[in-house]
Amino acid sequence: MAYKFVDKYREKGARKQLVKHLENRGIEDRGVLQAIGKVPRHFFFDETFWNQAYRDIAFPIGDGQTISQPYTVAYQSELLHVKKGDKVLEIGTGSGYQTCILLELGATVFTIERQEVLYNRTIQILPYMGYKPHFFLGDGSRGIPEHAPYDKIIVTAGAPFVPEIMLKQLRYGGQLVIPVGDEKSQKMVTILRVGENDFDRIELDTFRFVPLVGDQAW
Repeated sequence: MAYKFVDKYREKGARKQLVKHLENRGIEDRGVLQAIGKVPRHFFFDETFWNQAYRDIAFPIGDGQTISQPYTVAYQSELLHVKKGDKVLEIGTGSGYQTCILLELGATVFTIERQEVLYNRTIQILPYMGYKPHFFLGDGSRGIPEHAPYDKIIVTAGAPFVPEIMLKQLRYGGQLVIPVGDEKSQKMVTILRVGENDFDRIELDTFRFVPLVGDQAW
């Protein structure tokens, strides 16, 4: 695995440079920046490509999926306002990098992945790294209702609309962060549950995610 062959001093320096870069791009949350600085992103890369691990780019991880760009991970994490002890549902485990950031922020994380190959990979590598979320294999577009309600929900794939079933899994005062749009680009959307059927919605910047696939998505 890649992390056996990485020069620790180079890697720590690269991580610090990435954090500084994200600060320069406007990420202000100190907790998010510290989490980015702690998670060894090169664990998710083949040895051949470790020098790409701390660049601010998305990168293919197989099965048509990518590990998200660090800026995107930091951006979503900052919007989520994670507090220690928050119960967070992550839709789309993917590589597991975002999962690690949420755990570093002090969340209790329930994460679901529909692709079995990615799921089998993350249930091995994350515990090896010392990260222990609650893993689930299945259709993330439906959330995980049996463990609801959640303080926060984060969706790491582009959805055609906001699934109502997800909104129902938010605690009152809870927040959903989800990219919504077509298959080419999406607007980042934050939704705050303020009542039984009342939600405040804000649309923010444009991003491009892999599509959210499932019964309540594409």
